[in-house]
Amino acid sequence: MNRARWAPGGWRHRPARQLPDYPDRSALDAVESRLRQAAPLVIPGEIDALRSRLAEVCAGQAFLLQGGDCAESFDESGADKVQDTVRVLLQMAVVLTFAAACPVVKVGRIAGQYAKPRSADTESRDGRTLPSYRGDIVNDMEFVEEARLPDPSRQLHAYSQSAATLNLVRALAQGGYADLHQVQRWTMDFVRQSPQGQRYQDLADRITDCLAFMEACGLNAQTVPQIREVELYTSHEALLLGYEEALTRWDSVGERWYAGSAHMLWVGERTRELDGAHVEYVRGLANPVGVKLGPAIGVDELLRLAWRLNPANEPGRLTLITRMGAEKLAQRLPELVAAVRDEGLHAVWCCDPMHANTVLSHSGFKTRAFESIAAELRSFFDVHRAEGTHPGGMHFEMTGQDVTECVGGAQAISDSGLNARYQTRCDPRLNASQSLELAFMIAETLKARSRTTLAAPVPGIR
Repeated sequence: MNRARWAPGGWRHRPARQLPDYPDRSALDAVESRLRQAAPLVIPGEIDALRSRLAEVCAGQAFLLQGGDCAESFDESGADKVQDTVRVLLQMAVVLTFAAACPVVKVGRIAGQYAKPRSADTESRDGRTLPSYRGDIVNDMEFVEEARLPDPSRQLHAYSQSAATLNLVRALAQGGYADLHQVQRWTMDFVRQSPQGQRYQDLADRITDCLAFMEACGLNAQTVPQIREVELYTSHEALLLGYEEALTRWDSVGERWYAGSAHMLWVGERTRELDGAHVEYVRGLANPVGVKLGPAIGVDELLRLAWRLNPANEPGRLTLITRMGAEKLAQRLPELVAAVRDEGLHAVWCCDPMHANTVLSHSGFKTRAFESIAAELRSFFDVHRAEGTHPGGMHFEMTGQDVTECVGGAQAISDSGLNARYQTRCDPRLNASQSLELAFMIAETLKARSRTTLAAPVPGIR
């Protein structure tokens, strides 16, 4: 299928999964009409820049760090929470960049991750059955009928909240907060006392020494902009297609269609049917797009999907995000990687070690074990090393808050300790300390590879 024959609303003629059933169609039409008149949240130049960065990842010259909340909330989207998430991403990027001599492309699950796929359309409690919670952009978590009815006006709230969040993200990235001279101040108090906090402090001291040396040589924040600012991009799952279509814009300069809701969109494991509505929507965009891959996908299906989403085989256009679990990934990924390599396809391989490792704890909480997450990442790197390909990045659910949602790690969060600060609205997230621990683990792996496969060190982080 040719992108020239594509239209933003073409998905409406395809089978669609995971879309809410709005009881008031006229209200939905009115909301989508208002969104069509709204300003896009991101612009083509930013999107094109991310695609160029991901092309570097595709070529084995950089690493993708993609992370953020499992589901953003209208009630919990204040400045402090956004800043905490950004600072953890910055800390992880510093660890990866400095320790592994590897440029890091930073993409947040932020400023738009308000819709969630569900395994069932309804939820039952105490003999009552109501529509499932599908994210704040659709309905509310409260288990009452009025709250669970899909409400199209929530899309306007999501748009406004995304705009406010994105403004803050841009300010933090470009306004001095991300300056490497602030590296000592990024650590939160609860992380400072952890083993990762001490490791990070040691690294921060080394960075400070390097900056002093560079300044003595005439290299400072004025002459090297990468020292004082970073590129931080946004992404979310392209799930609520009416909302996405309404924010899609034609760029008359580049003569291409762009999703205006985020720099990067991905299609989930539950909605990646080759002829389905979600694949039909994202295939015509100029944005970088990702697709989640579970263990059931076969080689032929993957190749057809890759060509459908990236018919021109553009580097940086397509990211393949695995979510299989460590054992299944080791069994399934080698033939998939080999097939993509042998087909000559340009794609970023990224590992989501979260979604296939969700279990129900003895205490009744949905959780993930840190060791299972780490094991899947190690397996991902092992496969790519064996196949001679580039393990391009990691995609994970995290928060900068001091939550207790994933068990294990150096903090040794136990099953019985989950209820201390279990705050997620959907899936369990890594806290800041666990995220940093993961970054140090990956940095050691990348450091070993950088001697032969990655680009030379760069001053600062991009």
